[in-house]
Amino acid sequence: MKHYLIVLAIFLGACNEKPSEKIDAQSQPEQTSVSLYILGTVQDGGSPHIGCQKSCCTGLFNNPDPTRKVVSLGMVDHQNKKSYLFEATPDMPAQLKFLKEHDQGNKGTPDGIFVTHAHIGHYTGLMYLGREALGGKNVPVYAMPRMKEFLETNGPWEQLVSLSNIDIQTIQNEIKIQLTDNLAVIPFTVPHRDEYSETVGYKIIGPNKTALFIPDIDKWSKWEKDIVKEIRSVDFAFLDATFFDGPEINSRNIAEIPHPFVVESMELFKNMPETEKSKVHFIHFNHTNALLNQNSESYEKVLEAGFHVSTFDQEFNL
Repeated sequence: MKHYLIVLAIFLGACNEKPSEKIDAQSQPEQTSVSLYILGTVQDGGSPHIGCQKSCCTGLFNNPDPTRKVVSLGMVDHQNKKSYLFEATPDMPAQLKFLKEHDQGNKGTPDGIFVTHAHIGHYTGLMYLGREALGGKNVPVYAMPRMKEFLETNGPWEQLVSLSNIDIQTIQNEIKIQLTDNLAVIPFTVPHRDEYSETVGYKIIGPNKTALFIPDIDKWSKWEKDIVKEIRSVDFAFLDATFFDGPEINSRNIAEIPHPFVVESMELFKNMPETEKSKVHFIHFNHTNALLNQNSESYEKVLEAGFHVSTFDQEFNL
């Protein structure tokens, strides 16, 4: 009897123990080592857009939307305490603040800035690293050869180089840059209006997943690669969606500013499996693009077709 009571007491005691530590540990989401953040989704000229008198802008001049930032991605390697910025936009001061909030070890400048080309929304934010503003100290800027030459030989950018505000790291087409043991980047050229520099997209390789970033390209048919195959090779694809369709830009000559219309991209991608469509995240929206309005029919069409629309401050685990 005595033996029975001892066994019963042990059993009851075990039942009364709180297994919360074990349950809590299992319920906690696994901390990813690398995160990608959407720091901007708008085309170079921003939203509201200079000179715009349309309804898409008039209200925003008086009541700005703080999420309307020019296209940019932020990368944080939490394990190695490193952060990287893709595109140096006119909104870079605010975007670096958001990046720092996601990377507590960030001292105010990222460990590297990748630029795609020499159009105003993609490199002019470098001005904030200069003497008149931050006074940066050898901030690494990753650029293709023509882009590097452009920065080194044209003011005011060459002053950033001569004062060692930036330290330009030359990158090459299809050559991998190993940033950390968790993070690598492969630049690749795409057809675009290359007045001053090449234009590149980036393949971003994390420890578990990969992302494609092509904010600017003329037309998919002009590219030597097959975009459908490229989407198949990654987990996320952030793709040029400057204009939703042709009528949207009836005041401009599309031959001067070619981009794949969203409706063209959706037609091109329509036969992909749903799992492949779900990889597509449209980004880089002109101020006239209805995808900036989540209540628009265009926005609903994109979602119903199985694709995604990038939004500010989204997070993706790589």
